[in-house]
Amino acid sequence: MSLSTVTPDHPELNQFAGQCQQRVEQALQRVLPAADTLPSQLHQAMRYAVLGGGKRIRPLLVYAVGKALAADEQALDIAACAVECIHAYSLVHDDLPAMDNDDLRRGKPACHKAWGEAGAILAGDALQALAFYLLAHAPMGKVTAVHRLQMIERLGVAAGSRGMVGGQSMDLAAVGRQLDIAELEDMHIHKTGALIRAAVLLGTLCAEHVRDSEQRALDHYGKYIGLAFQVQDDILDVTGSTEQLGKQAGADHALNKPTYPALLGLQGARERARELHQAALDSLAALDQRADPLRWLSEYIVGRTS
Repeated sequence: MSLSTVTPDHPELNQFAGQCQQRVEQALQRVLPAADTLPSQLHQAMRYAVLGGGKRIRPLLVYAVGKALAADEQALDIAACAVECIHAYSLVHDDLPAMDNDDLRRGKPACHKAWGEAGAILAGDALQALAFYLLAHAPMGKVTAVHRLQMIERLGVAAGSRGMVGGQSMDLAAVGRQLDIAELEDMHIHKTGALIRAAVLLGTLCAEHVRDSEQRALDHYGKYIGLAFQVQDDILDVTGSTEQLGKQAGADHALNKPTYPALLGLQGARERARELHQAALDSLAALDQRADPLRWLSEYIVGRTS
């Protein structure tokens, strides 16, 4: 799905997003194993899970950071592919019957509905491994070995028990419980925020020269928009339709999950999203107009309808 379908009044963002989405789609086509490579069914399931859907928010963040810092474009392609492989794997596993038990993803049958439960598990496992293989092995222009290792470390932490997987574990344990705002935000800092924050940090590591102040500012930005993304996701679970979302609307409510609207009310959740958006913008105050795509993406994240 193009951002232009949901941001018709933001031509600059639409143009930037369209260019980046085209880049990452082409790069993903190259780095994913061909559908006829043995074991072909596994590789077809991997390609099904990754290609042909999604707005590519995490890759867009990699490219937007790269634009702000004049980073190596070849390196950005690989970093964007790596973070999207981790994201796609997480969606495949989240949809499984033992997790969120969702049958629909990005407007089409979830991976386990199309390829069977075992096939989906293996596809997710393989996508996770591919992400780290790319960061270790794929050509990345002038990126140093030290920066490659730092990317692998950042993504490994963000994807593991201290990041996304830990957040999913916290989410499953919280079903049916009443959380306070601190507990809810801690869960989502891990579950959703960690990978978004990692996308931003991978973008910084694709650049040759980044000042410590820029690194800190961008890290703060990633933290704020990671939370804002989840707040808006929770809002859309209440206000959006299945057709708009490309997944089952109302799924969180049906599973009795703790969410921002359940805790703060719909208006309170919207106010929290705007607060986080403003904090993200404030963190970019010292960066020039080359960081505008990051500002646009923050605005999009809290205003999206799908």
